[in-house]
Amino acid sequence: MSFDPNKNHSITLAAAAEMTEDYRNANPGARKAVAFGKTAIQNILNQNNCEALKCYFALDANGDLTLVLCGAEANQDDLVNGDLADHGYGDPPYSSSPNALNS
Repeated sequence: MSFDPNKNHSITLAAAAEMTEDYRNANPGARKAVAFGKTAIQNILNQNNCEALKCYFALDANGDLTLVLCGAEANQDDLVNGDLADHGYGDPPYSSSPNALNS
């Protein structure tokens, strides 16, 4: 099985809001999101044979939920010897204005 780099991953705001609300309800007080800068993501995606961005759930030094990002080839192999990213901006404290995804 391989990744389809052209798969439509679109979701409606209503569906996304319901999913994020379910998460917040199941994990009160937990981190809501993690943001990464464009450069970190682009560096991963620009690697040779990179067809997908894989996001691993992880815990940071404070025990808060975060993500570790890596590229993946079409055959789903992780590009672990290339660019990786962590140290995303956790929400909270890096929170956006209230919207359907976070409130």
